[in-house]
Amino acid sequence: MHRFTDWQGLAAKAQDAGAKGASVAMGNFDGLHLGHQAVIRAAHEACPDAPLGIVTFEPHPREFFARHRGDAAAPAFRLMNAEARANRLAKLGVERLYEIPFDAALAAMSAEDFVTRVLVEGLGVRHVTVGADFLFGHGRSGDAALLAELGARHGFGTTILPLLAEGATRVSSTEVRRLLSEGAPRAAKDLLGHWHRIEGPVIHGEKRGRELGYPTANMAVEGLHLPRLGVYAVKVDVLTGPQAGSYGGAASLGVRPMFGENTPNLETFVFDFSGDLYGQQLSVAFIDYLRPEMKFDGLPALLAQMDADCARARDILAAL
Repeated sequence: MHRFTDWQGLAAKAQDAGAKGASVAMGNFDGLHLGHQAVIRAAHEACPDAPLGIVTFEPHPREFFARHRGDAAAPAFRLMNAEARANRLAKLGVERLYEIPFDAALAAMSAEDFVTRVLVEGLGVRHVTVGADFLFGHGRSGDAALLAELGARHGFGTTILPLLAEGATRVSSTEVRRLLSEGAPRAAKDLLGHWHRIEGPVIHGEKRGRELGYPTANMAVEGLHLPRLGVYAVKVDVLTGPQAGSYGGAASLGVRPMFGENTPNLETFVFDFSGDLYGQQLSVAFIDYLRPEMKFDGLPALLAQMDADCARARDILAAL
């Protein structure tokens, strides 16, 4: 998959030759749930002889406007960071990922100018597919109907896909966040079509787990919507390094009340693994919620609970 971080000057750059002419799905694609996947499939089906592309925005517009307002207390909401989204899109067969920089200039651009300057002159799209609720342009003044009208004027096709529902539940990133906040990763999977994952590099922690016989891979979770804090059965993909592969595990997502910490992080004990993971990229999939965070009377009680957590996690993963 080719990844582009600007919409300007693509045709003039030798390394970006052939970057134009894709059939694109457009949106934020946070979580890449079943509705997003349907839009991506429709983009391919609408123009199967064109490269399949994604037009999305980085940072997420919601993040940009929160910073612009100086709203430092705005809760983190993203289900996946840009790298995790790119990894998932590659697995879905996307050939070109256009991450349009969302800045003050883009926020001020009218819907008509966005189509003319970004989609037509910048990316040279052949076809654009969006969900029925897609809005764009300054003040969210453009909708899917206007996109279709402008597409006809500028010579690209447009597909508007109805919103997807699973039974009585609309498939949306908001609903996925709600389920994860309730500690229901399996129900979230039903809307996502895949396990919810947190991806990133392994960072140095306090190394208490190693001293207790449970060495953990620590990952930062800043900027992400956090599932319910507690202990989970997880699947772990080591994406880089000599021991890349898939493993089972048990993970603690939280603030470590036993040790008086207050900054959330993700600590994963990888089953049947021996080696150094510092700096390697991990993808941790949340399978089942085991229990909330707890403060124990002492280390023996903590270790007994960790033994029980890991035994239960192994049973759950074995039954998948």
